[in-house]
Amino acid sequence: MYFSAPWLAHYEDIPPAISYPDYSMYEQLRLAAQANPNACAHSFFSRNTTYKKFLARIDLAARGLMALGITKGDRVTICMPNMPQALECFYALNRLGAVANMAHPLCAPEELRFYLQASNSKLALTLDQYFDKTFEATQRLTFPCQVLTVKSCQALPKVKKLLHACKKQKCKLPLSGHIPWELVLKLGRRKPLPPDTGLGQDAAAILYSGGTTGKAKGVVLSNSNFNALALQTAAVCGFADLADKKMLALLPIFHGFGLGIGIHAPLSVGASCILLPRFHERDFLRVLKKEKPNMIPGVPALFEAFLELPGLKHTDLSFLMGLFCGGDALQPDLKKRFDSFLKDHNCSEQLRQGYGLTECASATCLNPRHKYREGSAGIPFPDTLYGIFTPDTHTPVKPGGEGEICISGPTVMLGYLDSPEETAKALQVHPDGKTWLHTGDLGHMDEEGFVYFHQRQGRMILCNGYNIYPCQLEEALVSFAGVQDACVIGVPEAKKGRIPKAFVVLKKGILPDENTRQAILAHCSKHIAAYAIPKEIVFLPSLPKTALGKTDYRALEDKL
Repeated sequence: MYFSAPWLAHYEDIPPAISYPDYSMYEQLRLAAQANPNACAHSFFSRNTTYKKFLARIDLAARGLMALGITKGDRVTICMPNMPQALECFYALNRLGAVANMAHPLCAPEELRFYLQASNSKLALTLDQYFDKTFEATQRLTFPCQVLTVKSCQALPKVKKLLHACKKQKCKLPLSGHIPWELVLKLGRRKPLPPDTGLGQDAAAILYSGGTTGKAKGVVLSNSNFNALALQTAAVCGFADLADKKMLALLPIFHGFGLGIGIHAPLSVGASCILLPRFHERDFLRVLKKEKPNMIPGVPALFEAFLELPGLKHTDLSFLMGLFCGGDALQPDLKKRFDSFLKDHNCSEQLRQGYGLTECASATCLNPRHKYREGSAGIPFPDTLYGIFTPDTHTPVKPGGEGEICISGPTVMLGYLDSPEETAKALQVHPDGKTWLHTGDLGHMDEEGFVYFHQRQGRMILCNGYNIYPCQLEEALVSFAGVQDACVIGVPEAKKGRIPKAFVVLKKGILPDENTRQAILAHCSKHIAAYAIPKEIVFLPSLPKTALGKTDYRALEDKL
C-alpha cells in the first residue's frame, strides 16, 4: 500500500506537485536575496542582517575559503551553534561546490576526531571556546586539517558584547594554530569567484544519524534534497506567501530538522530566521515577546518547556502561525495541554505533529493545519510517496496493516558516507522502478493517507512471541496524572526473551514510593495488554536526552 496523500482534500490553494529547479542551495538563496535585498535574512540577539549584506558576506567567505585552497568536492567541518558565521560558512562552501560536514559543537574530542576523519575534512570551523578540543582532534588525524575560529561575542550587538566581556572566564586563543573567521573574510577581498556551477544532485552536506544500528553514519544529502524540503515546507505551512514571516531557528544547524526547516526553508523563500544558539528561558522569552516569530519547529521537550516559561501569563500569542513538532513521539497529553495553552493566549493554531528522519533531510509528513488525527504523524509532503511493506521485503501490506515505513521522493538521501553496503540496504529499487528508502520504522497508513508511526524495528521488544512497542507503553505511562516523562526499553529475560522495563520521571509533589508504583501499574493495566505491562519501574529525576532533545533510550540501555 503506497500513495502520496491527496493534498487538495486537506489544504486550500496548495498544488499537489511542486517544480524543483536543478540548482544549488546557494542559488536558491541568491534568488531569494535578489527578490528581497532589503528584507531581514536572519537576526541574532536582535541584530538584523539583510539579504543583500548576508549574500555579500557569503561571497566574501567563499573567496576566502578558496584562498585557503577549498575547491569543488572538498569537505569542511562546521562545528558551531546557530550563529551567523556558521550560516556564512555553510552557504560559502555551497557556492564553491564544497561539502559541509556538520558536527555537534559539544561533542567529545574523540567523537569530533571521528567526524573529521570520516569526512576527510580540510578545515574545521568552531567557536573560540572549543578551540582546544578541536585542535586536539585535528592533531590525531591522518591528514592535515586547519582550524578556523569564531569569537563567541563576534556577532553580538554592543550591549551583549559588553556583558560578554565582563564574564570572568574569558577564552584566550593561542597566537598560532588557527585562522580567525574575520581573517578568512579579509583573504577573500581580492579573490575573484568562479561561475556557480552547482547542480541539484551534487552533495551539499553530511549529517550524522544512528540509523537502525545505533552506530553513527554520515548521511550525504544533495542540494536538491534541501531545496525540495524547503519548497515542500513552504507549501505545507499553509500560507500563500512566507516572504514576510519569521522562523525561530533554535533547533541546531548540525541536524536536518534545524538546518533544513529552521534555516534553509525560510531563507529559500525570502523569509527571516531568528537564530538562537541554545535554549535559555530569558532569551526564549525575549524572542517571543519582542521578535514575535510566526513559526516554531521543535521537539516535544521544547514545547514542554514552553508551557513552563514564567512571564507568559498575559502574553498575546496570536502572531504564532505554525508550530511543528517532530524528532520524538508527541504524547497526546502534551498536545492537549499545549493546544489549550495556545487557545488561552489568543492563538487559533494547534501543535502539529510530523515525522521524518535524517536520511530524508528531516520531515516528510505533517498533520494538516486543522485536520489532526490523534496518534498520527500526518500525511506525506507533496511529491513524496509512502509505502508500508512487509519488513525486509518489497511486498506491500494490506491497507491498515503494520509494516516497515518506506519513502520515495525528492528528499531521499544520496547515500551513507563511504558505506556502499549500508546504502544498498537502505536504498532499494522496487519492482515499480522507484528507489525506496527503507527506514527501519514500523507503522501503518489509513485509507486517507494518514501515517502512524509505531516503533523503530530495533526498539521493538519481542516477549514470548508477542510484539511490544515501547512508544505505546510510554504513551500509557505519561497519561497517568503523576507522570511527567517516561522511557521503556527491553531487557533480557531467560524464559521470555526480552521484557519491558520502564524509567519514569514524576511530576513535582509525587512521591517515588511503592504506592505510586502500584498506582501506575494499575493505570497501565487499563490501557495495555497484561503481557506488555512493564515488570519493573525505576524512578529517575530526569531522562537522558540527545543533543536535539530526544529521549536517549540508548543511554539507558548502555547503563544496563
